[in-house]
Amino acid sequence: MRLDKFIKRYWLMITLLILTAIVTLSLWPVAQLPKVPGTDKSHHFIAYGALIFPLALRKPIHWPWIALSFVVLSGVIELIQPYVNRYGEWLDMAANLAGLVCGIIIARII
Repeated sequence: MRLDKFIKRYWLMITLLILTAIVTLSLWPVAQLPKVPGTDKSHHFIAYGALIFPLALRKPIHWPWIALSFVVLSGVIELIQPYVNRYGEWLDMAANLAGLVCGIIIARII
């Protein structure tokens, strides 16, 4: 099965899995972030691009509203992070938004 067909078939499960990972990793209290390649903003960009990609590829009813809810969720996460020993930054939300836009563009190209 081709990757795009697989994603179109299992888009909801993939989206929910990525969403769960983003929320968990964004709100998990840590003393210090682990060292991983790339920058914090690139991680946000990739995570939200991956989050929107299956949705944008499948385009279920009202998918733009779901995409907008991801933008709102991104802001809510940034507001909550200081209460769970994390740092909320509005530039993270900008990277999230850029990732969402690029994920939609890539899905449209495919």
